[in-house]
Amino acid sequence: MAIKVHGSFFSPATMRVLACLHEKGLDYEFVPINMGTGEHKKEPFILLNGTPLVYHDPKEMAVLFVGMQVESQHYDPPAGKLAWELAIKPFLGMPTDEAVVEEQEVQLAKVLDVYEYRLAQSKYVSGDSFTLADLHHLPTLHYLMGTRAKAVIDARPHVSAWCADILARPAWQKVIAMQHS
Repeated sequence: MAIKVHGSFFSPATMRVLACLHEKGLDYEFVPINMGTGEHKKEPFILLNGTPLVYHDPKEMAVLFVGMQVESQHYDPPAGKLAWELAIKPFLGMPTDEAVVEEQEVQLAKVLDVYEYRLAQSKYVSGDSFTLADLHHLPTLHYLMGTRAKAVIDARPHVSAWCADILARPAWQKVIAMQHS
């Protein structure tokens, strides 16, 4: 499968993408988009971008940044440790450290209490659209839902519904299918 880059050689965004591809020595197919005629603002080009994952409104973007910060600084530390202890270590044939699990379940529960409050107000962690803040949770949620830590998630109805929603997204299902192929 080849990488396709749709854009204009004069677009700074396209230039960044092309520089990255050249830095990494990756082959790609370039599909020119005529920005002079507004082709970049019309179908079928705009359909290539799918879910925006970010907001254009500065206030909504600020909420998104907070969501990403909360994920990286508060959710991911206990969730990542739990995924390691409950999913990865057993897969590798290593023993689980019960003391770490118990401590991190308490920490995760505290974070998810905040999420429960937030998700009672909006469908996703940073508003009513699926964004990068939600996407960043997918790997650890995937692992945790196959472990006893699922109970920590399921004890919170809004968190549980959000988790089921984002884990069922077609893009995430494609990632999981790759693990099984």
